Amino acid sequence: MGVSDELVDLCAGVAEGDENYGACLAASYANSIETGVDVFYLIFAAALVFLMQAGFAMLCAGSVRQKNVKNIMLKNLLDACGGALGFWSVGYAFAYGGADSSTDKKDFIGSSNYFFLMNVGNTVTYDEDGFFVDQNVGYDYVGWFFQFAFAATAATIVAGTVAERCKMSAYLCYSIFLTGFVYPVVVHAIWSGNGFLTAFNSSPTFGVGVIDFAGSGVVHMTGGATALVAAKILGPRLGRFYDADGIPLPEPATFPAHSVALQILGTFILWFGWYGFNPGSSLYIANADSAAVAALAAVNTTIAAAAGCVTAMFTDTLVGQMKTGEAMYDLTMAMNGALGGLVAITAGCSVVEPWASLVIGIVGGWVYFGFSNLLLKLKIDDAVDAIPVHFANGAWGVIAVGLFAEPGRTMIAYSQDKHVGWFYSWGRGSSDATLLWAQICSILFIIGWVFALMTPFFMILNCLGMFRVDPLEEEVGLDISHHKGAAYDLSQPNKEDVEELVARRSTAHGKVEAPSQVSKAADEAEGDEES
Repeated sequence: MGVSDELVDLCAGVAEGDENYGACLAASYANSIETGVDVFYLIFAAALVFLMQAGFAMLCAGSVRQKNVKNIMLKNLLDACGGALGFWSVGYAFAYGGADSSTDKKDFIGSSNYFFLMNVGNTVTYDEDGFFVDQNVGYDYVGWFFQFAFAATAATIVAGTVAERCKMSAYLCYSIFLTGFVYPVVVHAIWSGNGFLTAFNSSPTFGVGVIDFAGSGVVHMTGGATALVAAKILGPRLGRFYDADGIPLPEPATFPAHSVALQILGTFILWFGWYGFNPGSSLYIANADSAAVAALAAVNTTIAAAAGCVTAMFTDTLVGQMKTGEAMYDLTMAMNGALGGLVAITAGCSVVEPWASLVIGIVGGWVYFGFSNLLLKLKIDDAVDAIPVHFANGAWGVIAVGLFAEPGRTMIAYSQDKHVGWFYSWGRGSSDATLLWAQICSILFIIGWVFALMTPFFMILNCLGMFRVDPLEEEVGLDISHHKGAAYDLSQPNKEDVEELVARRSTAHGKVEAPSQVSKAADEAEGDEES
């Protein structure tokens, strides 16, 4: 509540003509302006988060082989569509239905209001002078828009992992299931006012609740855990770990990305969109505390991304040099290292100091590097390395809050500083690890919930033959087998015409005559005119 809100409450019942009426009227206008600024801020932040869909699309399209570009682009587009419909119909209600942070009531899932947005924005009232009374209608609508953008992001994480071999029907099924039910339950538990792990309840679990400011766990771990289950059940791409006879390869086969330019473009779009993801999660901007939180989040986001990028790339370079004696610099490691740093800082960007964001980003780069190599050893095929980026670094980001949450910044963002980062507790002469324990519990909950639901879901799809495409279709490419042709027109000019052009240039000293087909067509056209 801002200062203007408090003035409006104090002015309730002040009649026209009262000596305080003018001041109260000014306070009312100030409250309207503050609400408008906050709503616009969230619209802008949500638009940046939604722009991340384009980043995911470019990154995935660049990472896959040329024969599967249409398929992955369509899946990214349908993520946005399925996420919108699923979150509009039931997802938002499951996530925030019945939320009330003023009580100590806790439940597992939202069960009232918000289905099909029926009770959102329907309290439009005016006073006797025709002035708009309810200041929360716009904020109610933009709340759904902001949360929808996050839900679509969780679904999109899975798209890259199962690229080049997943059926479209299966993709539609799990995209809607994830955004309509699996993800909203996690949101309710951690972000809703009466979730059983939330920090926003009047009596939070463990006395502190879980601090996951913008969703390292809620969004990224949920999507990454889903991707891990899907990749394990779906199996690797043909030729990735085994030859045609099913014999394991000495080393995993590498499928080169078809467009490094699209990969780097997607990475920069995602990084840019993260400035809506993290600072935007302050939810307000028209007061000093919210502005401070948003600004800190922007700074920490930048530092962690940069640290993750250089750490992952140079770690890979040093390891490669020790093995081969040659120093090579891997662009993929740099890009995914930056994304890993962004995921890792997402949970704590509002409560850690900038120096801590550097540490979180550095460790995030190592986490990505290590988990990416672990997946290869386990023969789990992730086409774009989304699992190390989102699942592994999502978990690290949640844990990092339990270590690095600084008391002063935690007070500003969460209105409590009793239970803070473990390192700061030691600085107080205490070994209080309550916050760290709460963070670990949230990780265990997300893993258990997602695995428990998505494992049988994907197994059923697989048993029904709905999950993986036919091997021949996979070899040909999903663009041709499922989407009416290749993404690029790579047809070449007629060979005879090229040879004739070369011959004429070599004999006419630069004079180029029209090809025979063109001359013949011109002669025929001239004959038709004469007749």
